[in-house]
Amino acid sequence: MGIASIDPARGTLLQTFAALSAAELEAQLALAAETYPRYRTTAFAQRAYWLRTAAELLEEQKQELAQMMTLEMGKLLRSSVAEVEKCALICRYYADQGEGLLADELIPTEASRSFVRYQPLGPVLAVMPWNFPLWQVFRFAAPALMAGNVGLLKPASNVPRCGLAIARILREAGFPEGAFQTLLIPGSQVAAVIADDRVVAATLTGSEAAGASLAAAAGKALKPTVLELGGSDPFIVTANADLDAAVTTAVTARLGNNGQTCIAAKRFILVESIAAAFTQPLVARFQALKLGDPLDPEVDLGPLATPQILADLERQVQACVAAGATVLTGGQRAHLPGQLAGGNFYPATILTDLPAGCPAYQEEFFGPVALLFTVADLGEAIALANSTPFGLGASAWTTDPTEQERCLNELEAGAVFINAMVKSDPRMPFGGIKRSGYGRELAAPGIRTFTNAKTVWVA
Repeated sequence: MGIASIDPARGTLLQTFAALSAAELEAQLALAAETYPRYRTTAFAQRAYWLRTAAELLEEQKQELAQMMTLEMGKLLRSSVAEVEKCALICRYYADQGEGLLADELIPTEASRSFVRYQPLGPVLAVMPWNFPLWQVFRFAAPALMAGNVGLLKPASNVPRCGLAIARILREAGFPEGAFQTLLIPGSQVAAVIADDRVVAATLTGSEAAGASLAAAAGKALKPTVLELGGSDPFIVTANADLDAAVTTAVTARLGNNGQTCIAAKRFILVESIAAAFTQPLVARFQALKLGDPLDPEVDLGPLATPQILADLERQVQACVAAGATVLTGGQRAHLPGQLAGGNFYPATILTDLPAGCPAYQEEFFGPVALLFTVADLGEAIALANSTPFGLGASAWTTDPTEQERCLNELEAGAVFINAMVKSDPRMPFGGIKRSGYGRELAAPGIRTFTNAKTVWVA
């Protein structure tokens, strides 16, 4: 069974890889199990040195890695460069902070010594997505490796070259051969890998369906998991907002990564008194964007990653329009000329007048489509924001301290940003609630996730 790497801007085959045979998969699992007992005893200083070396390699090779990423999944080249740089940042963050974050936590008791010691668990499987094919992996790998675990990566099937490049970078940085391996296997084999006694835990970033499947397999095997799933993040704008800043940020918040981001602002919930003043410049900015080849520095919006993602987005938009929604701009797949004729292009789109019951209320739109809702006041905005099954991130725009505090307290999400775009940062925990998943990555929770928080009591 082949695993194909296809350029989404042109629809052309870049490379085909053979999936691992049963014997090859067994050899990689055996190597992980064999490497772990030795790797877990390496000093924090040694692991930190390897992570810093990985950061240097990422920066040295960022142009090559960025071009590979853009060709494989379609994000703008400048966005790919920024992603590689962010991977270097997280390597350095955990190299600098990891030992301190895992230091013994002293707890005063009647014992002579009592504390919590954080120790690694073993080989961890990471099932990672295509939309941030390097960042999502390093978000797992840097803390996991610093904690003393070893990693097994199952990359999304449309970004095999990125997955292999990560394993190469970490080997070149000095990590032992079995400390991090990429498994080129189909999704159908993930459950068997989780069931293997040598794999002790798993993490997944992806769709609800994929998360449910992995969690079921891990639950059957009694293994811990972390899930970061979809989102339909609200972007609330009140009468007290700085509208210029809100509109400017809204464009990036919705269209970054060609609109294919779990924490993208997807539902723009506007208080009625400022709805027109927000909508008019937003439409103008969407219409001014150039759609085209993501390798072209003049282009603002590239292709969607696969034909299926394009078809799904097109279906959702058409269902909303059929129900009575109004298209303010975009709304139809784009057909570009020449070499881009086979690409998965969809223009920046804005829908408004969305009737209750249409897909905009309950589904995630994974592409460059902004959904505009008008409400009477902040209370109605918060109620609408919380009305979906998702709870990943939320952004609220208001200069009023009372409104800010209300949003912080009442919005149901793993992260709430006031007057700023939702983003991930190594210094802050990241994750969702409800059907957006569970557990946390990054910061202290991220490095402690796959550790044994061992209670120690010395009488």
